[in-house]
Amino acid sequence: MEGTNIHELVERLGSSEDAVRKMAAFRLQSNIGDPSFADIFISEGGLDKLMNLVMNTNGNTLAYALSSLSRLLELDTGWDHVEKLGLGGDGRGSGLVKRAVELIIKHPLVNILRGAMSVLVAIVSHPYNTGRSSSPTAPAGLRALKPTIAMYPQFLEMIVSRLSSADHALCANALQLINALTRDAISDEVESEFPKFVKKLQELGVYKSVYVLMQSSALQDLAHPLIEFQVLMKVQIQKWRDTAIDLERPEHRRALKSIHLASNPERIPETSPNPDSQDHPKKHNPEKWRRLGFETEHPAAGFDEMGYLGMIDLTDYTITHQEEFQRVLLEQANQPPEKRCPIARASLQVTAVLYEHFEVEKSDLEDAKSYLALESRVSFDKVFKPLLLHWQRLHVAGLHAFFRLWKATGAEVEDLSKIVELVRILIESVVGSASRTKDIAEAEEELQDFDYQRLRELQMELMELTYEDVWGQHLRQMRDELQGEALQFVREQRIRCLLAGAWFPNSSARAEDGPVHSSDLKSVPTSFRYIQLSHNRRHLHWADFDSKLEQHPDLEELPEKIDLATVSSVVSNVSAPSDSSSSSSSSPSSSRSPSTSRHQPSTTTITIHGYIPSSNDTPRASRTAATHSHTPSKSSHHQKETVLLTLHPTTQSLASEWLDGLLMLLNQQPITAETNRLVNTISGYGLKIRLLNVRFDDLGPLGEGEEEGGPEVPSREGLDENYYYDVFGG
Repeated sequence: MEGTNIHELVERLGSSEDAVRKMAAFRLQSNIGDPSFADIFISEGGLDKLMNLVMNTNGNTLAYALSSLSRLLELDTGWDHVEKLGLGGDGRGSGLVKRAVELIIKHPLVNILRGAMSVLVAIVSHPYNTGRSSSPTAPAGLRALKPTIAMYPQFLEMIVSRLSSADHALCANALQLINALTRDAISDEVESEFPKFVKKLQELGVYKSVYVLMQSSALQDLAHPLIEFQVLMKVQIQKWRDTAIDLERPEHRRALKSIHLASNPERIPETSPNPDSQDHPKKHNPEKWRRLGFETEHPAAGFDEMGYLGMIDLTDYTITHQEEFQRVLLEQANQPPEKRCPIARASLQVTAVLYEHFEVEKSDLEDAKSYLALESRVSFDKVFKPLLLHWQRLHVAGLHAFFRLWKATGAEVEDLSKIVELVRILIESVVGSASRTKDIAEAEEELQDFDYQRLRELQMELMELTYEDVWGQHLRQMRDELQGEALQFVREQRIRCLLAGAWFPNSSARAEDGPVHSSDLKSVPTSFRYIQLSHNRRHLHWADFDSKLEQHPDLEELPEKIDLATVSSVVSNVSAPSDSSSSSSSSPSSSRSPSTSRHQPSTTTITIHGYIPSSNDTPRASRTAATHSHTPSKSSHHQKETVLLTLHPTTQSLASEWLDGLLMLLNQQPITAETNRLVNTISGYGLKIRLLNVRFDDLGPLGEGEEEGGPEVPSREGLDENYYYDVFGG
């Protein structure tokens, strides 16, 4: 406001020269956002001249005037003057509203369209019937626009068409105006206006247009109006859900009647004394509503939980998929009563699942805007849920999945809650993991083709997470304890394998075909080596034999031995191509040619390194990979490390037993996948056995039931000890 002469500026706004008015309006739009400037501007009589520019000028002067007026109204200042001059009270009717609507319909300039829409947004959003207004009964909100919209029925259509504009600012203004009209319609005391307005928006394709915008790359410029539209969508859904079914209301009666007629009902002829008579009346099926899946013949009671929202979804399905609806009814009619799928209840349950999944009751707009302001562009996928705009299609897809699961599992009526739980997991998996740009058709296809076995796996994983939430700390402590016990158990098992002894070939076999070289003759196994751990677990005894003996030799027959105190490290190469995870972390260097590698099977080599006096050191070559170092004694600094023994296990199991057994003897961790898998299996079974001791009432909030928070415990009167656990539920 510094350096601006407000009195002079107001005078220039009333100048007879267009150039002077244009420049004054241009300067005004950059200063009017200051509340103190706005107060002085109004006191100087500037608002009257600004309104005159809005009503009577064109071109850039009009664009600047509209921009200034919208910014002034955003300050919640000058409404008394605006209502008097433009919204009624001076005999001109809804002058400002009419002017803005006409500009939106007829004017092609983008900057004028932006300003006109901003003014209408302010008018529709302004609270009416307040003590501050000079005209408490002045129309506001959607009612302020209704007379003009009646004169220009194409107004809403023009607003919706602006949603596809290449100008992002104009697109945002159009969406803000739609949001303002929607918000006003939701809060309107006349309940009949809201459904009419929403239906009109659906017919004009608003939801499809906003769906495209949410998936577009222009999300950054449209973030706030889009998140507001999404929140208002949730408010609409919540309002429908909170609307109880009242058969006195004509729209509710029409919806129930359309559901009934879509089922192709058949009337049962009454018995007549004259069987040849064609005039005997027919009566309704006594199971008129129960055959559609309601629990009683009073369908209104079935909508108690989901209200009018459940009725809308069921009506939409029965009308848009009428042939399928009738076919499913015929199929279920041929089933025993306990096997029939309750279509109506299934539809209501799918609606409840969607309602819960999208967290409809959490629709705080301010929190959402704050989240957008704080988070980066990456968070848009977390905030925006375009699939919410295709609620009806998701409901139908979820209902189809319900039918498929019902048939695949052979469910009965008492299993309804179990199928609902599977549908909930399915929707959480498909819709919950969907990206912002995922098309609704892809989501429908995934819901239809999702594998049932995979769904069961997800259910079990979810159950484990539930247990984790309830007993997370205790489970982790128990799991760590069992992991340690399992490791000790496997350590003892591996060492016992060493105590039992094993045969190893002295060298690997040569290639079965191809030319024979002198080097191949040296690699032909001419003997076998038997190795066994001593009973005191301090020495490895071994000896070479020309062939394998039928019985394992005794320790006394093994003249060679290695003191484990002198062992410094145990080295192994890659175990096998089929299970590389059970080998060391790095691959050995190989001197074989590519042709030889193709024919010769991969083998495992275990090399034991240790320290001997330098004078007796006779190192032998060995292909090695990663080294698992063992802390040497102090005297080892005066000795030289060399190869003490080399093993060639013939199987992966034997390699795992001896490699991990030797490492565990050296107080090191096992490295092969087979041993680690065995440890995890043992600890997993131990955890499941411990969980068998958990009572249902230990679940706390999970145990919902009788007054004491759990199911009724059956009496054991008359029972003996001849019983079994029904683990799989029958």
